[in-house]
Amino acid sequence: MSQPRRVAILGSTGSIGTQALEVIAAHPEAFRVVALCAGTNAALLAEQVKQFAPELVGMHDDDAAARFRERLEDGRVGPEIFIGEEAAEQIAANSGADVVLNALTGSIGLKPTLAALRSGATLALANKESLVVGGTLVQEALQRPGQVVPVDSEHSALAQALASGRHQRGLCAHPEVGQAGLSGESEVAKLILTASGGPFRGWEAQALAAVTPDQALAHPTWNMGRVVTTNSATMVNKALEVIEAHLLFDVPLSSIDVVVHPQSVVHSMVQYVDGSIIAQASPPDMRLPIALALGFPNRVPGVAAACDFSIAASWQFEPLDNCVFPAVQLAKHTAAASGTHMAVYNAANEQAVEAFHAERLGFGRIVGTVEAVLAEHSGPSAGKITLEDVLGAEQWARARADELIGQELVVK
Repeated sequence: MSQPRRVAILGSTGSIGTQALEVIAAHPEAFRVVALCAGTNAALLAEQVKQFAPELVGMHDDDAAARFRERLEDGRVGPEIFIGEEAAEQIAANSGADVVLNALTGSIGLKPTLAALRSGATLALANKESLVVGGTLVQEALQRPGQVVPVDSEHSALAQALASGRHQRGLCAHPEVGQAGLSGESEVAKLILTASGGPFRGWEAQALAAVTPDQALAHPTWNMGRVVTTNSATMVNKALEVIEAHLLFDVPLSSIDVVVHPQSVVHSMVQYVDGSIIAQASPPDMRLPIALALGFPNRVPGVAAACDFSIAASWQFEPLDNCVFPAVQLAKHTAAASGTHMAVYNAANEQAVEAFHAERLGFGRIVGTVEAVLAEHSGPSAGKITLEDVLGAEQWARARADELIGQELVVK
């Protein structure tokens, strides 16, 4: 019998992290937790450590670590603790895990992503921002084919559907999966990402000006954190997923479409050159793509319920209104501009989202603020992009976004 896979989870107290631990708890024969990293939720992390007994733990700051130690004191020898902003990166580099699940939110996940890849571990990637802003840096850090496995439901669906045809390109190309190893030109014509439409599907642009934070957080399908849920409402999250798909699967941005599917049962589709479309479908449950990423290329039995076709159901599809939700088209233009433009896009958006929830910026101005910051960014003229280039662009974008937000005379 094979040994359980050693798993490190970055962001263990968040939505993806907690669901990953549910999967692991249900399948102790397949997985063993060796490291956990969280932000400041000391209480939940302590409970996770008591249940899973990891060897390494990371926390964001000294205060959180002190609270964690107080809750864990029960006479046992505790795990080694990494503390500070670099904790996730240190755990990714030193855990000895077979699989590192990066479930952090935001571009803070870039350094841990690079560290996990350089360690040789399989990277189960839920932190789309690290790939979107890191781009070529992530590609250069790869140690072997198929080292990155996507966790987002859309990209997991695309990876599964791509196994039906010939396509041996991109970060996710795996020699043991489907027909990826066959020689010849790609048979893929188009990637089709589905979107639920968020809480404002069908709204007019004018109505978005009065949206409140509570309304933006009322996602009709998924239970996510504040930033991701807000990004889903503006369609920025889908914009980042388009760029992520482009990088993961090496398909031109012009061949990646978004279609609104309110039921969130079809998670994405691949159109092949002969006109055939392959879709992956399941009731919305993130444990399925999480389990597939942890066990890849093998499937974990009994993770989630399948569609029940004994019950009548209708699936609806409609085009995305790019006039009301311009984030996707803006991202496509941005990604083609330079190696640091998407870092600016993401950083400016993160500042705008924070300002929106602090009631300093109207919902309808979030994407407009991102566009305004991008208009002032020239990007590197030529040459290889470095980590310092990316981090510098982010720092500038955050500062410039804050300046523009501060110039708003009224929230609108």
